[in-house]
Amino acid sequence: MSKLVIVGTVAFDAIETPFGKTDKILGGAATYIGLAASQFKVDGAIVSIVGGDFPKEDLKMLEENGMDITGLEVVEDGKTFFWSGKYHNDMNTRDTLITDLNVLADFNPQVPQKYRDAEVVMLGNLHPLVQLGVIEQMDAPKLIVLDTMNFWMDSALNELMQVIAKVDVVTINDEEARQLSGEYSLVKAAQKIREMGPNYVVIKKGEHGALLFDDDDVFFAPAMPLREVFDPTGAGDTFAGGFTGYLARTGDYSYDNMKNAVINGSALASFCVEKFGPERLLNLTNSEVHQRIQQFKSLTQFDIKLT
Repeated sequence: MSKLVIVGTVAFDAIETPFGKTDKILGGAATYIGLAASQFKVDGAIVSIVGGDFPKEDLKMLEENGMDITGLEVVEDGKTFFWSGKYHNDMNTRDTLITDLNVLADFNPQVPQKYRDAEVVMLGNLHPLVQLGVIEQMDAPKLIVLDTMNFWMDSALNELMQVIAKVDVVTINDEEARQLSGEYSLVKAAQKIREMGPNYVVIKKGEHGALLFDDDDVFFAPAMPLREVFDPTGAGDTFAGGFTGYLARTGDYSYDNMKNAVINGSALASFCVEKFGPERLLNLTNSEVHQRIQQFKSLTQFDIKLT
């Protein structure tokens, strides 16, 4: 089993969807990634920052789920990063209402010494210079996965391109892939992004599944059809956690095994949206995860009789 370093936000969210709303609840990319990766019993470390207002019981919860938090800095006289958003009726688009960077504004990530030899690094959505700072602290990782967003394409494109050139996998949504590449076709977009440095590109399409690109090969994983979707927040990060957690667990970074990782990530993401925040991830059982993966298999596996 490989070590996994997770870099991203540990935060407070306030969410409103057509199904209800919350006050401040636990959120953040690193939280979702870590909880999803913990399903594979990986040796994982979270590198992030919170304020003194962050509940001690939530720190304990991360530890109880197998995450090393020695790289999670607590600024006692500071406030934790806070995001508030409202989803539209289609649940695919949302409006950001509040973004308070707070302690994140001065975040200088420090990877714990015992995790600098980690084989797998998951760079959650943060400023590209923060992501670059983590890469420079690592010894010789075998797999670096990058998540980013259109905000950094607009405000820090040069720095983002420096990071992309150093990673093995980029995970972004379809809109971001088109913006980054300048191509509408997702096949052409993935090709352009791969020319920037990474060997693989994962394009997330929300309720329409995910695509994995490698050279001329394309793998598609559908999203699980669900009766109800309460909160899409964190679904992409949960996917990334399942994807990297599975790869760290197996130690196999081949294209064929990445297909398995995409299915595992998609399965965990399908649980995430069933409750507000990370609540559903905190109550998952191994049997539920196994059953959901079997459902994915049934959804996609069939024989075609050719005439």
